[in-house]
Amino acid sequence: MEDFYTGGDDIMFTIGPIFIFVVFVIIIGLFIFAIISSIVKWNKNNQQPRLSIPAKVVTKRTSVHGGGESSSYSNYYITFEFPSGDRTEFQLKGEEYGMLVEGDSGELQFQGTRYLGFTRNKHIEENR
Repeated sequence: MEDFYTGGDDIMFTIGPIFIFVVFVIIIGLFIFAIISSIVKWNKNNQQPRLSIPAKVVTKRTSVHGGGESSSYSNYYITFEFPSGDRTEFQLKGEEYGMLVEGDSGELQFQGTRYLGFTRNKHIEENR
């Protein structure tokens, strides 16, 4: 007489490798999607004109990821307002973020969604 559970073991040895393969394909697919998305964004920005427009720093924010038992990292964002009243937010490096203060006005240089720099208007007070 054949044991009823023998067939179940065969199914586990068949489904297990298939499941692992499917998970592997999904992870590789997400990785490839992220790379392609980055290349498309980079190319789209490169096709945009480089602009230098008067702007004012209206808000600053950070987004912290990780921490606890793993290392953390921060993303830095600044929202600029144009004379038309339109606003746009750019991600900056920490060093650039630290050099800007809400209320600063000057010339914003950007290309598409890529932040290129900000030249602050110089306000020199004379003590005369």
